[in-house]
Amino acid sequence: MRKPTRSLSERRPTRAQISAEQLASLSHEFRTPLNGVLGMARLLEGTKLTEEQKTYVAALRDSGQHLLALVNDVLDFAKLGAGRLELHPARTDLESLLQSVAELLSPRAREKDLEIAWAVAPASPVTIHADENRLRQILLNFAGNAVKFTETGGVLITVAAPGPGRLRFTVEDTGPGVSESDRDRIFEAFAQAETAHADLGGSGLGLAIARRIARAMDGDVGVDPAGEGGAAFWFEAGLPVVPAAVRGRPLEGRRVGVASPSTIVRAAAAAQIEACGGTAVCGETVGDVAAATRAGDVVLVDAGLAGPTGALRPPPQRKGIVLLAPDERDRIARYRRAGFTGYLIKPLRRASLAERVLIAAGQAPSAAPPREDDRIVTAAAPGARILLVEDNPINALLARTLLTREGCEVEHVTSGAEALKAADMGAFDVILMDMRMPGLSGEETAGRLREAGIATPIVALTANAFEDDRRACLAAGMDDFLVKPLSPDALRSALTRWAAPTSRANWTKPAKRFKVG
Repeated sequence: MRKPTRSLSERRPTRAQISAEQLASLSHEFRTPLNGVLGMARLLEGTKLTEEQKTYVAALRDSGQHLLALVNDVLDFAKLGAGRLELHPARTDLESLLQSVAELLSPRAREKDLEIAWAVAPASPVTIHADENRLRQILLNFAGNAVKFTETGGVLITVAAPGPGRLRFTVEDTGPGVSESDRDRIFEAFAQAETAHADLGGSGLGLAIARRIARAMDGDVGVDPAGEGGAAFWFEAGLPVVPAAVRGRPLEGRRVGVASPSTIVRAAAAAQIEACGGTAVCGETVGDVAAATRAGDVVLVDAGLAGPTGALRPPPQRKGIVLLAPDERDRIARYRRAGFTGYLIKPLRRASLAERVLIAAGQAPSAAPPREDDRIVTAAAPGARILLVEDNPINALLARTLLTREGCEVEHVTSGAEALKAADMGAFDVILMDMRMPGLSGEETAGRLREAGIATPIVALTANAFEDDRRACLAAGMDDFLVKPLSPDALRSALTRWAAPTSRANWTKPAKRFKVG
């Protein structure tokens, strides 16, 4: 039986090795100013700027993101070198894992006019027992590199079951590929494949970290040539399957056409259709797919096939669904008038694809109207009352601005003692709690709130990014964990979980007063 935790090394750390306390301190000291730099750059991007100013802000943001990536790699590698990697297996949904990686990197891919997509092979399990965060770290490393080094085409993230009890995750790109002499060396610390790509940046640690994580899971990583001359980075390991879950086959016996100029989009859509039990018929043009389908079939048509004027029509006597990039939603009404019966946002989601195909075919599972895509941005928590506990004025300004954009009413305090008084005076839907403050720390403040009977969800705001930091927050009575630099998407997700109208509760005032003196 697999032990609940594993470490890379059983030897005890020496004095030369970095301590846990030093790692936590370094993480906090680097991330706190980076939170301000990146956060202010994002806020500035949302204001009225000249084209020249937009260029400067974009450079500022990209440089900050590069520095953050270097900090993350160096700190994580130091932690692994100290033999402190622990695995925390839990139920992990494979589709949700791949979807999250693809959608997180989608904006970066879109900036380079690349496609990014994902698919799970039909024979793959639905749920596994694994450390989801570490799996995501490997895939983000592979896929992030693929986006960085690929100039045309795209990136495809897949998972398959090559044998009983084994899974193989692959990230395939249409980039320059990796020479045979470099295929093992690039997984060594501080190595890069070619000096010609040194201008693209990177610490040279990401792939070394991925290899160490993989080997802690009794697996391995590698890179092979991809079909179109790019690279196919893979991770394979034996991961226990949760047998109860079964993937549905809602498109059983149905033929679905896919017309796209992108091999990445065609491959991902075909795999998702087949995972739903259907048969995919793919082509580079609408005419190709029309010739291979019958009247009444549903055809997915990529908006990338539109002409210079944006004109695009479904094939005659077929039900057409147009595939749009996230920033092409303004075309929905136009394509509806052109005869399309629905739309899907790329990267495609298997469940949404199946639902829209059935609706287009007149065989929707219910009479309910099609749902709008949940990636359309609306306020996450309109009217929610948030207590923000943050002593750094720049970080407080950033958090307050982001919260206000999500429809929240914010009360800001700068210490644990002030947080106790504020919670004693009024009810809040969520408390966002900085961890390092003068006087009472975030952990101590959370403990005092729980002792007083305050059940309000508490979300930690911390520059300490390691797993043991997260566990310390949860042990102190907190409900969730956000890492600085504060990401708007991560904040939205937390607000959706804890402060959305459907998830709020009426929190009562404490039964007893706090001792704050």
